[in-house]
Amino acid sequence: MPTTLGESTFALFALAALLALIVAMQRRWGTGVAADPVDTVWRWIQYAAEDSGRSWFRRRASTEAPPVSEPDGVDAGSEPVEAPAGPPPPPPPPPPPSGRPRIDHVPFSVGARADEGDERFRDRFRRGLRKTRDVLNRDVREVFGSGPVEESFDSLEEILVRADVGVATATTLADELRNWPTKLAADTMPPALKEVMRRQLSDADRRLRVNLEGVSVWLVVGVNGTGKTTTIAKLAQHASSQGFRVSVAAADTFRAAAIEQLSTWAERVGVDIIKQRPGADPAAVAFDAVAHAKARNIDLVIVDTAGRLHTRKPLMEELSKVRRVIEKEPGVLTEALLVLDATTGQNGISQAKAFGDAVEVTGLVLAKLDGTAKGGIAFSVERELGVPVKAIGTGESADDLAPFDPDMFVEALFGER
Repeated sequence: MPTTLGESTFALFALAALLALIVAMQRRWGTGVAADPVDTVWRWIQYAAEDSGRSWFRRRASTEAPPVSEPDGVDAGSEPVEAPAGPPPPPPPPPPPSGRPRIDHVPFSVGARADEGDERFRDRFRRGLRKTRDVLNRDVREVFGSGPVEESFDSLEEILVRADVGVATATTLADELRNWPTKLAADTMPPALKEVMRRQLSDADRRLRVNLEGVSVWLVVGVNGTGKTTTIAKLAQHASSQGFRVSVAAADTFRAAAIEQLSTWAERVGVDIIKQRPGADPAAVAFDAVAHAKARNIDLVIVDTAGRLHTRKPLMEELSKVRRVIEKEPGVLTEALLVLDATTGQNGISQAKAFGDAVEVTGLVLAKLDGTAKGGIAFSVERELGVPVKAIGTGESADDLAPFDPDMFVEALFGER
């Protein structure tokens, strides 16, 4: 204990310096928001306990399962004591059964018959790609009105590039059509173009995968403004309609508005939400959401993430950290989905590359496809990145989500008006 005024003053300054150092080390890069020092120290202890396999720490979370107490009559760390006379108290109720289908993906089937579901999704494709279809049909027929001259194929490349099919892909398609076995004209060009586009699309795994047993996590990333939060609501609504118990995690803690927006959507589609205060550790929110899902028998957790500009390196480091924390539970992370705004065109490809390096993207969801005449981005982004498009957004409501089917996509691009 300090015995003099000088020693007391020195001890006080040392304590203040230590506290300031902890706060400064934990300041969020680019936000100016300092984390709660007590919360930070607690999270360090918590992660250390998880890594070492010990279980004598409980997480501090805004939403978590109720703590499990020792059985009546037993005091941890002491000799058992005799239970009071009388009937034992009833055991706590078990978590509600899931009732989820025992399959390894969330299907897109709707209606009593498969063809009913196909027709519904075909209609959504046609609505979503209406602007692109109108432009392509008109321009392709015009340039081939006089037959397949060389200038017609050059014009075709320009048309495809304007539709965001991509320069390399447009050239490949035009070259194949130059060698087409029959003469091409205004009426025969669209069917021929559809055929070569079908050949170009890869036979990729477009399932939205989940674990057969236990909790699954879909990590959703994307730049702010791409429609990421709305897409999460659509995914949650769709998975719930297929019999899965779903919760969402508000790990975009950098913007208070993001938490509020996701909360509104969660209430609207009827799913739980795990959230903390603005500025909290996003990885901790994801960690708590997985623990909550285990305790409440939740099948699927969909994790929202921050979406500052993809050129900001600290954001990518934060996303990598969130993924590492989720993967502490082997096999839990089944999808890392990137949401792209279809109206941004080729800029979406550079976004996809940056996010792919950070979180190893497994699939793409194209949002706002109904608001663009550049629907060819779905074609170019898959071919150039080697990452499958798994779903598309075709409207603003929670039901406006459709699977990406290559045949439906090509038909919607070049089908009849």
